[in-house]
Amino acid sequence: MLVRFATRPGSEDRPNEDFVGAFPDCAVLLDGAGGPSELPSGCAHGTSWYVRQLGARCLAGMEADYGRSLSEILASAISDVTDLHRDTCDLAAPGTPSSVVVMVRLGGKEFEYLVLGDSTLAIDTGDAEIVTVSDRRIDGVAEAEYRQMEALPTGTPGHQAARIEFVVKQRLARNQPGGYWIASTDPGAAGQAITGSLPVGTVRQTALLSDGVTRYVEFGLGTWNDLLAILAADGPDAVFNAVRAAEEADAEGVTWPRAKRCDDVGVVHFATQRLDLARPEPAGVRRSSV
Repeated sequence: MLVRFATRPGSEDRPNEDFVGAFPDCAVLLDGAGGPSELPSGCAHGTSWYVRQLGARCLAGMEADYGRSLSEILASAISDVTDLHRDTCDLAAPGTPSSVVVMVRLGGKEFEYLVLGDSTLAIDTGDAEIVTVSDRRIDGVAEAEYRQMEALPTGTPGHQAARIEFVVKQRLARNQPGGYWIASTDPGAAGQAITGSLPVGTVRQTALLSDGVTRYVEFGLGTWNDLLAILAADGPDAVFNAVRAAEEADAEGVTWPRAKRCDDVGVVHFATQRLDLARPEPAGVRRSSV
């Protein structure tokens, strides 16, 4: 089995808030939600610290104890990290660090997965369509504020001001009934994750993808099949480069309105069977139909 993982920051002047890690039989991807720098977080450590602490514990938990479910492992990891900074930080602050989580484990005959938040797990079972799992509850939060933000050119002062209003409203719905769920300080959020399993023998390859990487499909640069084929043939950097080229060609978000011009990108790719996949043609930049 071939396992490859990589991450890249969205900007050289900001820390990377994605985390990726893998062993031969398990993997985790976290996409931290730091928010605009103008908003206080209440945490002296920051989101990058949080995702590394949480990701390391999720990975270690999966490797150490196959008797616990992925939800139980995530809940325990959230509790442990909360205890690390309970006495030094304001964990009740709306901006306290949080993160999307994707976990997979190949245990015996089962391929187990957990998805909490809007990153994506893409699974190739050999059928024509790639199976994708993503928790999109966040899309129903602060919709009016999001539309106001996306109507403005990305990177302008007006867009940033609208983004701050959007994030302030969005945070009020975090880990609340009727809102969305994400890893932060409440271990109960782990029980809200999407979980499932497939027979190991049915999974040819799978990829854990932060939402910075799923822009490849959202921007219309290619299909899920294309994305997995590039990962299998050329590795994560080839996908990262394609996304970055599209972001730079649409710097003001005219074609693809978005909160951030460039986002952190993270991938873990497992090839669980020998693959003979045709490499897709290099993607051109075209208008997304999404």
